[in-house]
Amino acid sequence: MSAPTGRRRAIAKALTALLPMAPYADMEKIRADAGAVHMKTLPPSIAVWLATVAHVRHGYTDYEKLLAEGYDRDSARFFVIDQTNETLTRWRATRLLDADDEEG
Repeated sequence: MSAPTGRRRAIAKALTALLPMAPYADMEKIRADAGAVHMKTLPPSIAVWLATVAHVRHGYTDYEKLLAEGYDRDSARFFVIDQTNETLTRWRATRLLDADDEEG
C-alpha cells in the first residue's frame, strides 16, 4: 500500500533535500522504500535517511559479501561505512553516515 499523498510529498521533499544528485532509479527505489508500511510511523526525513542508507549499503558496498563471509550485521555495517559515504558524497548528500549513528 502506498503512502497518503501528503506523506508522499513530504518524502519527495526530504529525498530531494538529502540527495540532490542521486540517480533517478536510485531515488525511485529509496522513495518507495521510505513510503513502505513499516516506515509509516517515522517522520519522512528519518524514513528517507534509513531507506537511503539501506539502499546504498545493499547496492553499492561489500555489505552482502561480508555477511556471506560470516560477519555479523553490526561488524559488516562498520566495515562499509566508508563505501557508503563515498556513494553519498557522489550524490551530494547533505548528511553522511557516522560510525556512532544508532539508526544507520
